[in-house]
Amino acid sequence: MPASTSTVTTSDIPKSEKTARLRSSPETETAPPLEVKEHDFFWTYTEEPHRTRRMAIIKAHPEVTKLCGPEPLTKYIVLLVVSIQVLAAFSLQNTPFWSLRFWGTAYVIGATANQNLFLAIHEISHNLAFRKAEWNRALAVFANLPIGIPYSASFRPYHLTHHKSLGVDGLDTDLPTAFEAVFLDSLLGKAFFCTFQILFYAIRPVFVYKVPFTSIHFVNIFAQALFDYLLVRYTSLHSLYYLILSSFLAGSLHPCAGHFIAEHYIFTPVPSSAKDPLTNTAIPETFSYYGVLNYLTYNVGLHNEHHDFPAVPWSRLWEVNRMANEFYRELPSHRSWVGVIWSFVMDEKVGMTCRVKRKEGGRMVGGASKWSQEEVEA
Repeated sequence: MPASTSTVTTSDIPKSEKTARLRSSPETETAPPLEVKEHDFFWTYTEEPHRTRRMAIIKAHPEVTKLCGPEPLTKYIVLLVVSIQVLAAFSLQNTPFWSLRFWGTAYVIGATANQNLFLAIHEISHNLAFRKAEWNRALAVFANLPIGIPYSASFRPYHLTHHKSLGVDGLDTDLPTAFEAVFLDSLLGKAFFCTFQILFYAIRPVFVYKVPFTSIHFVNIFAQALFDYLLVRYTSLHSLYYLILSSFLAGSLHPCAGHFIAEHYIFTPVPSSAKDPLTNTAIPETFSYYGVLNYLTYNVGLHNEHHDFPAVPWSRLWEVNRMANEFYRELPSHRSWVGVIWSFVMDEKVGMTCRVKRKEGGRMVGGASKWSQEEVEA
């Protein structure tokens, strides 16, 4: 599969305008930012584009920094969705596992709710629910409960490293491993990946590098174990099965799961010499989605906006887009997360290697060689 000839779903922008925005020049043609080999990733030697665009936006619109800070509404949404899942688990305690009602509820309600909680934890990992770090950690542990398996404590350092080291080989655990690229780069392999991608996202990080075990990990594990025990003790195992099945389906062939692929996979690369004239950065490697499913997923579809301003909460990302629209309106974007999954699986020109990778740059949260306890706990 030549990774350099893939296709993408883009926004409704005339081709001539996109060409003007992502234009190439004689100067850049002599030093292309990407090294593309057949059956390999897109290797680049440039800095990730979000810091450059963030600085350009702040220079053009200094008022954008006023959008940073916690969103008080987040904790109430978390409480509502956790309550919905506990109520659903209770209502299914006597329902057979292999029944249409059980699986239908898990797919329609459970998977949507747990995907919402995945993304609540994502939001909370940026300290965007409370001003105090410890309150954010506690809310993340609470949001984790209906997911059935403890992960919120480990997610945060891995995710913050993804921001600090976007595309850096050996640091960004959002990148497929070489093993995945070799064994899953086929129609059946991609279908398998999309069906079980939640397992890849859960297991892959520990094979890339390990985060230190801290007190919040103990709290996360203890709280989850206690919750699962009480749930089974006062309902049945079927209630716990419902929550775990919901988590699996949330990261499987579910419309909301399309964001995992849509965010950073390249479906149509532009010429390697292309640059954005507003920021002088190389081709996009992050892609936004502006559709209705953002209402269920903390606006995670506005992913360029999120990476540009990770300190802006979900409720104000649309304002970032509106305020600095000239920086976003011509960037490639997706129209449909369902369409993203379909194209990823069915298009032979799109696959596991359609990601930008860097050999150097970025850093692990706390430093590549040693973690700072303050930064892990902050």
